[in-house]
Amino acid sequence: MRALVQRALGASVSVDGEVLGSFSGPGLVVLIGVTHTDDAPTAQKLAEKIFQLRIFNGDSGEVSARDLDAPLLVISQFTLYADTKKGRRPSWDAAAPAPIAEPLVQECIDALRRLGATVHTGKFGADMQVNFTNDGPITILLELDPPLL
Repeated sequence: MRALVQRALGASVSVDGEVLGSFSGPGLVVLIGVTHTDDAPTAQKLAEKIFQLRIFNGDSGEVSARDLDAPLLVISQFTLYADTKKGRRPSWDAAAPAPIAEPLVQECIDALRRLGATVHTGKFGADMQVNFTNDGPITILLELDPPLL
């Protein structure tokens, strides 16, 4: 799984003009991509990493969204697995199809909520408009492989 984590001063996601999720003030915008070999334990571990990533400034140094009780806007994003090595048209072969990806994105969202995060979301597979103010700017790519058995 991949997550593109962006520190934001506010964010919203809309579908067909309707705002589905938003926050104001400091928080994280998180785009999540899923590949074919990902599984629920990977989604849970990614959630922990996202929520505990120390990328905010606090009184005692760098702190996490968890430390600040900062909200998250989580958006599914299959294009994080675009392959642009050949030609001018991206290949999406590494992105998991919806029947695999949707439950894993939801598992990551559910895991964040179990950790105590306030999570806003878009709509899986929809044409979404995401608006936010990147703070810093800080943008970090997290990538986790599924655990070896």
